[in-house]
Amino acid sequence: MHIRKLFKFENAHIVRNCSSDRCKYSIHGHSYQVELILQANALDNGQMVYDFGLLKGHIKDLIDSFDHAITFWDKDDPDYIKACQTFSSRWVSLPVSPSAEQFSRVIFFWASQILKQTIMQNGEADISVYSVIVHETATGYAQCFYEDIINPQMGLLDLNAFEFSNDVKKEWGDPLLFDKLKRGEKFYNPKIELQVNL
Repeated sequence: MHIRKLFKFENAHIVRNCSSDRCKYSIHGHSYQVELILQANALDNGQMVYDFGLLKGHIKDLIDSFDHAITFWDKDDPDYIKACQTFSSRWVSLPVSPSAEQFSRVIFFWASQILKQTIMQNGEADISVYSVIVHETATGYAQCFYEDIINPQMGLLDLNAFEFSNDVKKEWGDPLLFDKLKRGEKFYNPKIELQVNL
């Protein structure tokens, strides 16, 4: 079974090496909509794939890192990167270009890592990310699946290759979230007292 959770953010970027001059030479922004689709072969104690409320924590914090921020490719011109870091208090550095395609891969990767390191405590079983769809405009989106994450031709995704400004990190529920993710620390969902015997 699949469930879908919608997230939104406003973000600015330049997409270097693309075909459109407007996109590759000028900072511009989009109102993004992100569809995170999870899957499971069983339901939890609440008869759900995964409680939507649980997605308002670490996963939402990481996706919200992009909101009202500038996102850049860490291989861009050093002067441009320095300007982004100097003149924007909210920025995210990616090891891949900030295209809609790569946003979908990055969000899939982050959400998968968080779920992998989360101790489930309400009978959740075999929860995984099925797909991520990133709508960059009303008429265009990119959709990512697991095989896109592991495909080296699409760019290597490594937790150590991401960087966030201090202003981004201080707005997370846990400012050390990404450091804990990189160290492989466990996250714990709340323990649930059952009201109905199963």
